[in-house]
Amino acid sequence: MNASMIKQLKQLEKLARPLEPGEAERTFLLNQVGAYANQFINRIGTAPAYTASENGRLPNSFHINENGAAIEDLLPLLHTHVDTPGVAPTSDRFLGYIPGGALYHSALGDFLADLSNKYAGYYFPSPGAVQLENMLLEWMAGIVGYPDGTLGSLTSGGSLAHLTAVVTAREAREIAGERIGTAVVYLTAQTHHSVNKALRIAGLDQCVRRFIPVDDHYRLETAALLQAIVADKQMGLNPWLVIGTAGTTNTGAIDPLPEIAQIAQAHGLWLHVDGAYGAFFALCDEGRQKLAGMEQSDSIIMDPHKTLFLPYGTGTVVVKDGRNLFNAFAADAAYMQDGAENDVISPADLSPELTRHFRGLRMWLPLKLAGVAPFRAALAEKLLLARYFYERLQEIDGFEVGPPPDLAVVTYRYVPQRGDANEFNERLMQALLADGRIFISSTRLGDKFVLRTAVGVYRTHLDAIEQALTVLEETVRKLEK
Repeated sequence: MNASMIKQLKQLEKLARPLEPGEAERTFLLNQVGAYANQFINRIGTAPAYTASENGRLPNSFHINENGAAIEDLLPLLHTHVDTPGVAPTSDRFLGYIPGGALYHSALGDFLADLSNKYAGYYFPSPGAVQLENMLLEWMAGIVGYPDGTLGSLTSGGSLAHLTAVVTAREAREIAGERIGTAVVYLTAQTHHSVNKALRIAGLDQCVRRFIPVDDHYRLETAALLQAIVADKQMGLNPWLVIGTAGTTNTGAIDPLPEIAQIAQAHGLWLHVDGAYGAFFALCDEGRQKLAGMEQSDSIIMDPHKTLFLPYGTGTVVVKDGRNLFNAFAADAAYMQDGAENDVISPADLSPELTRHFRGLRMWLPLKLAGVAPFRAALAEKLLLARYFYERLQEIDGFEVGPPPDLAVVTYRYVPQRGDANEFNERLMQALLADGRIFISSTRLGDKFVLRTAVGVYRTHLDAIEQALTVLEETVRKLEK
């Protein structure tokens, strides 16, 4: 029996060997991928920012088979069917949505993290990884202006970060059972929709929601907020949570955070700030001044995969009184008892996630290799580029701009000499997608169909903005004929 089993094990070992390539094959694969990466990066400057997909279905060559394939055959498939169609978020002319970037240094960090496969959920198996991520969270708390005692979590993005903050606030304020139906949440129509999603997932869908009006700059009106809170208290309701935004996704507007914080503190509300887009602008002087008041919040989210230019899948939640975060998520299990005796708080005790990728390396490596100074300069540049775009657009006849940008999002539309403006801008958007040289996006503000330019990719410089202005002017002139 043993001899037969050993023979079978040897056969299986031989069949499984392709999972562990030798050094020569590793070098070959790395060279092939490295060459592809360099070709991809070298093409970014001339490739379209948007390419329409010719066929929505991947070819059969993508299907998983029993036998393997050569890397030389697979990389062209990725180029043709994955990396080329759709939006190019690494392009300097990617101006449509806020996330963008994907630093090369971060890709190297992910490569190293994947090789070591460190389990970054608990201190005992990965003390270095956990301490590195905790150090990054302390650094981010310092950017916000939070004091000692802050705790946080590196998440997969803003949605999970919002959910983590909402659950923390729910537990801290004991919003459960019959109290859910009388608890009131205050937000605006410009609040990111992931907040409503988080409330639903957290079992708080029955909370009363008050949508506070915004002013003509799309910022929360604090007088209306105060009036709503007072009225709700008089009705016997429980004002509980207010959401402020440090840079809305739609328009980039910054709510009046100091005034909101004052109201929240006076009436005992938890103040949560959505800084997913805007918080990292506090690294530069102008951004820090505009974002004053963040430090007065109880919790905040900030996404390194937005304005720290990291790859998608990197969000952050930070809670001022870290005990609230720990109390909401800490858990234990018998099989983890070997590592129970240490004084370092583990990420798994501060998050819904247990098994988690070592995300911190994709953030730490570029910050250490380049230093903070280039990030600071890039963020200041984006603010200035947005203002430049805003001012130059007004020099082109027919364009109507929204409010001056608080950060680096500009809203605008073209008003044709005849015909419906909404219909014209919808055609303009479709024409820009067909052209593909630049990628912007559209939204609705009130009853207006408007265009958005979001300057957020670290590669975006003055020449890309000038090209965007040229393409916009050329396209509207063609449509006006």
